[in-house]
Amino acid sequence: MIRLVHAADLHLDSPFELLGERAEQRRAEQRETLERIAELCRTRRADILLLAGDLFDSGAAYAETLRSLTAALGGLEIPVLISSGNHDFCAPASPYMRAKWPQNVTVFTRPAMECVTLGALGVRVWGAGYADISCPPLLRGFSVPKEQGIIDIGLLHAQVGMPASPYCPVSEDDIAASGLDYLALGHVHTYSGLRRAGGTFYAWPGCPEGRGFDECGDKGVIYAELDAGECRAEQVTVCRRRYEKICVPCGDGWESSLPEGTQEDIYRIILTGERAEAPNLQALREMLEPRFFALELVDATVPARDVWDGAEQDSLRGLFLRKMRARLDAAADDAERESIVRAVRWGLAALDNGEAVERL
Repeated sequence: MIRLVHAADLHLDSPFELLGERAEQRRAEQRETLERIAELCRTRRADILLLAGDLFDSGAAYAETLRSLTAALGGLEIPVLISSGNHDFCAPASPYMRAKWPQNVTVFTRPAMECVTLGALGVRVWGAGYADISCPPLLRGFSVPKEQGIIDIGLLHAQVGMPASPYCPVSEDDIAASGLDYLALGHVHTYSGLRRAGGTFYAWPGCPEGRGFDECGDKGVIYAELDAGECRAEQVTVCRRRYEKICVPCGDGWESSLPEGTQEDIYRIILTGERAEAPNLQALREMLEPRFFALELVDATVPARDVWDGAEQDSLRGLFLRKMRARLDAAADDAERESIVRAVRWGLAALDNGEAVERL
């Protein structure tokens, strides 16, 4: 059985523009993610660490990042294999060319499938890297020459199921024909779950640290075990902080509805509902900021209005409101009245070509 940790899309040295003065802190915390991944390798007794591209956010890297990276990887007593991606492709001055890699680290830098044999493990790792911002379909037409008792693992920064993608497009037919036992992918920032095409298991872990509100929730890496045509895999959370988005109806005491235990996380709170006047975002921010690592408030409230305004008009709107008010007057109980008012709001939204209606 082979135990492996599979990570991708760390995007080290991301700018974190929206965090202002805390951007430097977040970049430092990204470096700490490397040590958490290394510690996972130790605690799970992993045999191999695979890093499937976009290890760096760009073709530049801070000196502190390269020191943290090589120290974390060099501190492992297992092979580490890295595939460059579209953000960190291997140009002459890229971090991959400048770093002094430990002996246990191999970087795939060429856009052609190459093999590294790990004889003591009975494993061959087939990988390739980007030499430019885009990459051709490297797995198309590829098939490993199978050997009895050898586990074949692939490592690519690639996009599955999008044949026109400029980022090493891969199809399930390509994966099935590859003869690989496991294909470790990167590029997509959400966890795929373990998948299978033919006899090949494949997955991508998503990013291990969210960097914006398009990457919300828990983030992590994959721990997998390979053995004789079988694979077991799980996502292991390693993120330091989480990005979250919530919509909150901005009524009386709405602050009490906010979740607890958010001091370490980054939140976007979208205020909704009808109000006589717009909320004071500056005052709310000063009140709420201590509850979060970082906070963004969005005012999506709408001016309050009388739902029956326009009932006397000689129009389709007026006719609709008069009929609904008559039904309201004849309602048998509060539940029916609430249902009628809700129907009025939806009807007015349709008449006004509105996209959405606030929940009551």
